[in-house]
Amino acid sequence: MFSLSNMLIPAILFFALGFLAQLIRSDLKFPPDLAKALSIYLLVAIGLHGGIELAKIDAAGALSAVAAALGLGFGLPVIAYAILVWAVRLDRLNAAAISAHYGSVSAGTFVTAIAFLDSLKVSHESYPVIMLAIMESPAIIIGLVLANMARKGQGNGHQKRVSRELVHDAFTNGSVVLLLGSMLLGAIAQPAALDKIMPFYDMMFMGVLSLFLLDMGMEAARRIGDFRKVGPSLLVFGVTMPLVGAAVGLATGHWLLGFGVGGTLLVAVLAASASYIAVPPAMRLAVPEASPALFLTLSLGVTFPFNVIVGIPLYFWAAQRLAG
Repeated sequence: MFSLSNMLIPAILFFALGFLAQLIRSDLKFPPDLAKALSIYLLVAIGLHGGIELAKIDAAGALSAVAAALGLGFGLPVIAYAILVWAVRLDRLNAAAISAHYGSVSAGTFVTAIAFLDSLKVSHESYPVIMLAIMESPAIIIGLVLANMARKGQGNGHQKRVSRELVHDAFTNGSVVLLLGSMLLGAIAQPAALDKIMPFYDMMFMGVLSLFLLDMGMEAARRIGDFRKVGPSLLVFGVTMPLVGAAVGLATGHWLLGFGVGGTLLVAVLAASASYIAVPPAMRLAVPEASPALFLTLSLGVTFPFNVIVGIPLYFWAAQRLAG
């Protein structure tokens, strides 16, 4: 089940096609406004689906899972940022953009983990699905705060109070407004009314994602020189950070939330994965100085295949050991 064939899905192959098209110097290109429109569509679709899931939960019973998701979403980007700045020696704007990916989640990795559990007939709690929806926004917000600090000369390693302006900029950024606003709409709108618009966001989602990744593949190839400059150390980060996140997720799922083996694995996968759907468009809109060659190659080309091929079985083994 876990082999290179797991990478042979259209969206990922379109990323490779865009990368190849640029490498062979094809004249293929996207109009700038189209690329932005694709980003907006993806953010709204993800937000609506998250809001629909939030509307289904028992608020009292899910409170601890929501708190854990927020803690992971806000905390993991800070850990990733510290590693990137102090160990990898990466510039702070690229470190901010990359760290947001590693505090967010990969729905593809999560779905693969559920399929893995189903194949072994291992049950799991439903709360990790809610955590999946919640963990997108906090990581984006932290990434934007870190990027704004870098721009304003405040990210110099000293502990400084984050100004009200920085927080305001992070929460009012267009990407965050779209994601959080769409999640709120999905949670409060009448189900019958939502049913009329959701086919637009369901049936077209993977097609739009494929086009977005085609464009991102071309953009990554254009700036591949950025990756060559710090490639080896970032490759190590792309494998090490998932292990760090998984360790935090395993501890959270087992000891803090009291989940079984299946639920603990899913929390570990959430903490170990890196977003390649919601965060790339958000970072591309909000931190244009950052290189897609770095954050997309890491999240989609290194961390995603590592988690699918090696990580999920490894985290499952660790969850079993914790359960005794």
